[in-house]
Amino acid sequence: MATDGFTTCLWFDDQAEEAAHYYVSIFKNSSVGDVTRYTEAGPRAAGSVLTVEFTANGHRFLALNGGPEFKFTEAISFMIDCADQEEVDYYWTKLTEGGGEPGPCGWLKDKYGLSWQVIPDRLTELTKDPDPETAARAIKAMMTMGKIDIAALEKAAAGE
Repeated sequence: MATDGFTTCLWFDDQAEEAAHYYVSIFKNSSVGDVTRYTEAGPRAAGSVLTVEFTANGHRFLALNGGPEFKFTEAISFMIDCADQEEVDYYWTKLTEGGGEPGPCGWLKDKYGLSWQVIPDRLTELTKDPDPETAARAIKAMMTMGKIDIAALEKAAAGE
């Protein structure tokens, strides 16, 4: 990995390699890089995966098999900016399948417990509308949704 910029480290119990391949399969501009392994120095079995470098949608990550001590929480999430409903549907489906959990207002947890916000650009546009009533209606509609429905959001924002 390059030494400039920053890399997000994701702590897993023992699923680092599996998770890296999972995320790479979902996002474009993605690849798995170097894998490092524990040595006889431990604390895990020599030869088992310690870290996996990967890139997802151009962002660098390091997946670490650190043990069961730490879990992901909603205090940190990754936002996926979506151009249209097709992208919203794609990411929502991919990230909730296999044990992920849908949440409110465009939020979800994937099967590893990592939180994501699947946000269409149109939601951002409507909530920043110069007409405060339009923005308020869009926000009120969003608060009733799990996966964001752009058509329903636009209808609500228009007062229909």
